[in-house]
Amino acid sequence: MGRILAIDYGKKKCGLAVTDPMQIIANGLETVKASELFSYVELYMKKEEVEEIVIGLPKQTTGEESESMKYIRPFVNRLKKNFPELPVVWVDERFTSKIAFQTMLDAGLKKMARRNKALVDKISATIILQSYLEQKRR
Repeated sequence: MGRILAIDYGKKKCGLAVTDPMQIIANGLETVKASELFSYVELYMKKEEVEEIVIGLPKQTTGEESESMKYIRPFVNRLKKNFPELPVVWVDERFTSKIAFQTMLDAGLKKMARRNKALVDKISATIILQSYLEQKRR
């Protein structure tokens, strides 16, 4: 069984999370510059077996897709073209940044650590992946 890789795509930086090989637990992996994301994913998939990719679907509170889809879609299309054997699943990512920030508060992180956008991105990707795992189990 391969891992599931989750991507919280941002214009500048992208948070990544991955499951264990048994697909039980989601763990933060890395935060990567958007311009380096594709090469990072390619290298990662050469080292680890990835069975599926989960992408955060940015929606507005109304449920409509957000403006950021205009730069996320080309990345996802490139992923699908280069890895046609891998399913790509969209997962609603509304409020994940807020949940990530609250998680950092609950963990007792100091103010300077909470300002670390890279950490927020990685935690957001982990939350997206964990919610996907919970959906699959239902």
